[in-house]
Amino acid sequence: MPASPAEDAFHAFVVARTPALSRTAYLLTGDAHLAEDLVQAALFKAARAWDRIEDSPEAYVRRILYTQNVSWWRSRRHVRETALASYDAPSATPDTDLRLTLEQALARLTTRQRTVLVLRFFEDLTEVQVGDVLGIGSGTVKSITRQALGRLRTLTPELAELIGEPS
Repeated sequence: MPASPAEDAFHAFVVARTPALSRTAYLLTGDAHLAEDLVQAALFKAARAWDRIEDSPEAYVRRILYTQNVSWWRSRRHVRETALASYDAPSATPDTDLRLTLEQALARLTTRQRTVLVLRFFEDLTEVQVGDVLGIGSGTVKSITRQALGRLRTLTPELAELIGEPS
């Protein structure tokens, strides 16, 4: 039996966007296996709602990633593991060292802090957009961003060039 046009559209979305969604999920969770679970859960929910979201599925799926990650963290159903335990690092280069340092620093933030930083600086959302995605005010986003960057400055002074000076 041939697939319907909606099934074909969903399949095309999954094939095209899974790598980018996986990168974001990894940044949110700090763990490759949890990231896979997070993407799978988001895509499952998107498949169920595909007829409603087919015109703009990216925003819908990304919001699921963010909210599901926070839900998992709040419920403590998922045991967090060190991200580097399952990570096969390529040979060390200055970029690799910086990436590993950044991954280790992000892993030491709270889930909420990491989520806000990923949305602000990796996804390049405004404070208002981050607030809308997470259901919090832009003032709260500013506060969490300031706290998270302050913590990163304390934990990893070697990242000062990336983080910048406090304002």
